[in-house]
Amino acid sequence: MLDDVNHLVYELYYEAMKSASPHACDAWQLLMQLFFAQRANLPTLAAELQLSPAQCHLLHLIEPGRPIPMGELADTLACDASNVTGLVDRLESRGLVRRRPSPEDRRVKVLDLTPAGSRLRTVLLDRMTTPPAAVGRLSVREQRALVRILSRLIE
Repeated sequence: MLDDVNHLVYELYYEAMKSASPHACDAWQLLMQLFFAQRANLPTLAAELQLSPAQCHLLHLIEPGRPIPMGELADTLACDASNVTGLVDRLESRGLVRRRPSPEDRRVKVLDLTPAGSRLRTVLLDRMTTPPAAVGRLSVREQRALVRILSRLIE
């Protein structure tokens, strides 16, 4: 099954790259290389915070004071709701999240951060958003240009 998924991803990537300019391909490959290089730091950070990388991702998605349905988290994480339940069980046992019925639909469970969860999320986001040393090698002008370019890409 994993081989089928990998093959499909490769085919989609290959088809997309055939129609793109060589510069677009180079830019995308470099962005992916940067992403994966930085992603490699997540397990270490997670361990320092006594979390799994998946728990870090979940905490990142839950904004303080904005309860989120568990089903929405499962959709965002592209996983089965039962996987989210396991992650939430562990976060809840540490007192980081609260699970409760939605005020709009009591069949739906929503998650909210506890004060301890909000504090840990702040530490996590501070650490995750600290620029890598490579960004410091860019001039201020290059950093501004990078911000403009990346902002256009996510519009």
